[in-house]
Amino acid sequence: MLTRAPRSGTVLRSRLGRRGGVAAAAFALVAAMLGTTLPTPLYGLYGQRFGLSELMITVIFATYAAGVIASLFLFGRLSDQLGRRPLLLAGLALSALSAVAFLIADGLPLLIVGRILSGLSAGIFTGTATATPLDLASPARRARATLVAAVANMGGLGCGPLLAGVLSQWAGSPLRLTFWVDLALLVPASVGIWAMPEPVVARSHPRLRPRALRIPSQMRATFVRAPLAGFAGFAVLGLFSAVAPAFLAEGLGVTSRAAIGLVVFAVFAASTAGQAALGLVREAVALPVGCLALIAGMGSLVLGLAFSALPLLVLGGVIAGFGQGLSFRAGLAAVNASAPAEVRGEVASSFFVAMYTAISLPVIGEGVLADATGLRLAGVTFAAAVTALAAAVLVMLRRQPTSGTPARALAPPLAPHPVLSQVLITSGRPRGGCGVWSAARPFGTVSRRLR
Repeated sequence: MLTRAPRSGTVLRSRLGRRGGVAAAAFALVAAMLGTTLPTPLYGLYGQRFGLSELMITVIFATYAAGVIASLFLFGRLSDQLGRRPLLLAGLALSALSAVAFLIADGLPLLIVGRILSGLSAGIFTGTATATPLDLASPARRARATLVAAVANMGGLGCGPLLAGVLSQWAGSPLRLTFWVDLALLVPASVGIWAMPEPVVARSHPRLRPRALRIPSQMRATFVRAPLAGFAGFAVLGLFSAVAPAFLAEGLGVTSRAAIGLVVFAVFAASTAGQAALGLVREAVALPVGCLALIAGMGSLVLGLAFSALPLLVLGGVIAGFGQGLSFRAGLAAVNASAPAEVRGEVASSFFVAMYTAISLPVIGEGVLADATGLRLAGVTFAAAVTALAAAVLVMLRRQPTSGTPARALAPPLAPHPVLSQVLITSGRPRGGCGVWSAARPFGTVSRRLR
């Protein structure tokens, strides 16, 4: 059966220690996620070369999200049974195949194949690589390890458009050099994963048959609450990843791919800042503040589209990105905190299924509307929908009982687990820059504050 190495001391020998393993997993996560957003500033070039409509570009983007979701369903449990390293190496191999598909792409089919492969890779990494740093870290560093994983995820997503924009704008061969650099980054990432400790021991008789992801009964209430604002936030990330180049080029006359990459990078950087800010914001207000930031950001985005004002559009993306990051990390922290070690990869994968559904379906709807009515009206409609969803979440949070109800009555009891001693949700005074929550306190208290 599966054994959690940091708890049991059965970590497999390797050339890297646990700290080195955390760093290796984080770098691999950056490299893999960077590859998923490299095409963002290049969509305009692909559209010109292959005659693609705005709707088809959003469909290409959504096939990536479909690949992520399929991967989470197919492979979400495997790292809990086979170990983290085999799945991470497989994810890096899929990322490399995706880059090769883009290098040889001569039309729409290979673009779709490349995006599907990229999605399969991202699906493996979002679940497995999110769990790996937490498994490898010592008890005193688990909160920081989860922050490292979250920042590496969003940091990689943000660096992809920036790297591709700069290379394609000034380095020549815009549709090829970017993916050669991607392949080069995957080499040290693969070496690091090969050399890192294996944090779990594979089951002697693993069940490799894919099946639906499951949420342990003791944490279902927490899992239902955690992704509330995440859907709206990830929809915004999808908008800027898939449609922002067209907004900037057609609506504002910004055709520089480096500038487009910088704008998308700013949104993801703001998301990273929002995640880091959770250590400074009480968990009781993290989700409401995130929702309010999403609403304010969408308001600025609408004004930017209405008045063709680049600063307002960028400001809207940054504010909404911050709100997305804050609410996303609060939800991920709650899910990681309550997930038993033997199914942590599966639970993290389930969380990201909800997030990547948000990153795909709304964007396709925006593409359909853009072809029918134009980009400007489609963008305003999208912003209104995100605003309505965030406002609905605020209403739901407000209606949840926040006082007068015992903490244990608000969430099912959870058996003590080592991960509960270091949770990212700050309670009282933060120590060491990260929120710390004692395992002696019932998890229901945290669940109540997230409501």
